Amino acid sequence: MENTYPITLPNLTNEIVTGARKTKLCAYAVALEGWRRGLKLKWYTVDSGKFDHMITFGVNPPGRLFSLSSGERTHYFFRTRGDKVTNEAVEIGSDKDATKVWLSKAGVPVPRGFMFNEEHEDINIVEEIKSNLNFPLVVKPVDGSLGNGVITNIKNEDELKKALLYVRRDLEYTDVIVERYVPGEEYRVYVVEDKVIAAYNRLPANVIGDGVHTIEELIEEKNKQRKKNARLFSCLIEIDQETLEFIQKGGFTLDSIPNKGEKVLLKEKTNVSAGGDPIDVTDNLPKELKDIAVNAVKAIPGLFHGGVDIIVDIDAPVEKSAVVIELNPTAQIGGILFPVEGKARNIPGAIIDYYFPETQGMRTDSSKVYFDLNTVLEPLQSRSAVEVEVVPAPIGKLYMKRFHVKGTSIQSMSKHRKIKIYALDNQLHGHINSLMDGDIEIVIAGTDRSIVQNFKTIILNVFGSEKIKKIIEDSWKKPVKVGFEINEGLNTSSHKSVETALRKMEKELKKVEKEKNRLEKENLKIQLSRSWNITDPLRKVTSAFRITK
Repeated sequence: MENTYPITLPNLTNEIVTGARKTKLCAYAVALEGWRRGLKLKWYTVDSGKFDHMITFGVNPPGRLFSLSSGERTHYFFRTRGDKVTNEAVEIGSDKDATKVWLSKAGVPVPRGFMFNEEHEDINIVEEIKSNLNFPLVVKPVDGSLGNGVITNIKNEDELKKALLYVRRDLEYTDVIVERYVPGEEYRVYVVEDKVIAAYNRLPANVIGDGVHTIEELIEEKNKQRKKNARLFSCLIEIDQETLEFIQKGGFTLDSIPNKGEKVLLKEKTNVSAGGDPIDVTDNLPKELKDIAVNAVKAIPGLFHGGVDIIVDIDAPVEKSAVVIELNPTAQIGGILFPVEGKARNIPGAIIDYYFPETQGMRTDSSKVYFDLNTVLEPLQSRSAVEVEVVPAPIGKLYMKRFHVKGTSIQSMSKHRKIKIYALDNQLHGHINSLMDGDIEIVIAGTDRSIVQNFKTIILNVFGSEKIKKIIEDSWKKPVKVGFEINEGLNTSSHKSVETALRKMEKELKKVEKEKNRLEKENLKIQLSRSWNITDPLRKVTSAFRITK
């Protein structure tokens, strides 16, 4: 059951992106890369007026809008999309029908289909589709995103009617596309100009059997692993009605025990947000598919980089079966930065190379310095500012040391402040941690080797050599935030009491959550059972005779 996720880019670890989750992750990754190369970095709110020339779809709260500057030149970014991408390209990319028109004109393969707007009745759509397309089919909103409202593998007229009713009435997407369903592998390919930077296979939510555990237990274990992944932690596999119906069609229930090595698909959708797995395939993607992705980006006027979604029929030659199903000028890149299998790919580096080619020689592969995004964004979120500039990154080789200090009266706040002042005055970064046993930990990082190497002398001078019993000095290899923090710890007794209380609360919350999930699953099982379906007409009749007292 164990499933370990690979180490991501060494300069973009889980620890570094802790404060930049969900939709902030993509923006932070690109901004961090530019900042590390010495570019001036600023973050903005929508009220700043800096992005009036760019479509940003009403971004709020901040954390997605930023600029990078080199000398006199500044470029503005919305998540992963820079200002070289035109508004026309964004509008085309957000309209799936317009995207298909432009791709078709350029000879890029797309699935055959038709667009319908609010003027078309469902019955008319069904009749027109029956006359022009064969099942299976796909129904999707013209302007949907993240897989919302996409119904795939529709096999007959009844399923088509049900899908149209759900998408157009329940979800209120009146404008839809109905097109041919292409069975096969789905890929997200990221292109910058004429080069494929990264590609990953998007697998639907799934579990691998071990011959011992049930599907429900396998899902629970896989979600534990996903929580360790910076991109997937908020994209857990949900046991909802869609999941139960899908596995039921495959002959399984939540209590089924799959054979060892048997893969059980849990959903039709491949979206990472729906529990899908991103698997890096950059090195193995056929040249034909890479060419299709590059040509797709070139086909859209003003689109110079973005994500291309391609499906390939597994039972047919690539050149005959591959079709582009979507283009995204503001593509999420978290899946390839934190894949389930394979290598993480440096899309942020490629984007910065494109916008600031003069920085290409500045490698950040081994950089461990970063800034805390939440601290930077606080003035924007509190509306005390409309833009914030991040302190410049230290440029050059970073020397780092850790000092474990033992002594008496060394947890003095005034002395800790003196250490901080000295560090900041000498362009040093790091922190002081008060440890529970009365010791302190001091981490120092800077580009001046001699200052870092001799910092032990500063510690002795500030605290007084008579107060110091021992200083254990060693190298520091973990990431370091810019600035200098003083972290005053709790004393041992209060720490233990708080920790015990938190553990007790967490245990109780888990019990409540587990019982809630159990009841929801039981309810779904009942609704999906044969007896429930048989008595459905009777329940509808009896409900008409209920008397309200």
